[in-house]
Amino acid sequence: MWILLAILSAVFLGFYDVSKKRSLTDNSVTGVLTMSIWISSVLVLPLLWQAPSVDLRTHGFIFLKSCLVLTSWLCTYTATKHLSLSVVSPMQATRPMWTLAGALFIFGEQLNGWQWAGIVCALGSVFLFSFAETKKSDIRRQVKEDKRYYALLALAVLSGAASGLYDKYMMRHFDHNAVQAYYTIYQALLMTIIFIVHRMRQRRKGELTPLHWRWEIAAISVCLVMSDYVYLLALTDPDSLIAVVSTVRRSGTIIPFLYGILYLKEKDPWKKLLCLTGILTGLMFLLAGSL
Repeated sequence: MWILLAILSAVFLGFYDVSKKRSLTDNSVTGVLTMSIWISSVLVLPLLWQAPSVDLRTHGFIFLKSCLVLTSWLCTYTATKHLSLSVVSPMQATRPMWTLAGALFIFGEQLNGWQWAGIVCALGSVFLFSFAETKKSDIRRQVKEDKRYYALLALAVLSGAASGLYDKYMMRHFDHNAVQAYYTIYQALLMTIIFIVHRMRQRRKGELTPLHWRWEIAAISVCLVMSDYVYLLALTDPDSLIAVVSTVRRSGTIIPFLYGILYLKEKDPWKKLLCLTGILTGLMFLLAGSL
């Protein structure tokens, strides 16, 4: 059951990535993030009715979760605004590699042959795609010109992997409804402070970025809340493996891939389709080893 929940989470996460890209076009990164988090906070309020009471120590653990997720989001949103979606999504998809390392060395997870084959196939496809995306000369030029955005994307990947490992620990000790509700609310409060400070700084410099409402911002919230809910629910299963769940969840990158190819008309579609095939094959292996 947990593997099916992970797949459902991946689907929501894929549509979340597309909504995020559409929302950030000619728009304020911090503004979009703040609005989407506040909408998410409203959506998760009903979870508090089902959650048990939470003590101060538990709030501390949840607050740390909020800081990890918010760091990853801020870096991801900024990179997404300035880099190609078909570059951001595959690089984000490498996050399970770091989660896998942590799962093996920290939690001592053991994978069967099918699961190993699936992870290698999926992550191998992503790496092949990252080299096929552009010519080597273009890669050197892009990294030189946009190196700060690639650095932010790398930080997003590492903090996201840390958050995934932390999720497994929390789902073994705390109620998943309480965790999702409170960490979303804490993020909203933290992001509001960041947004106000950032806007004041922009105003002083005379570089105020326009902030426009788009319905895709609400779509971000809905997709993320649903994705997180079934993801955390999957991790409550004592048989779940964070290495597998994280890899399956990142297979949602198939959706923004297709969006980039079919709607944005991004270049090299056949190379990207080859990568998609590899990810799907890896997903089938993971299913075979986990059901």
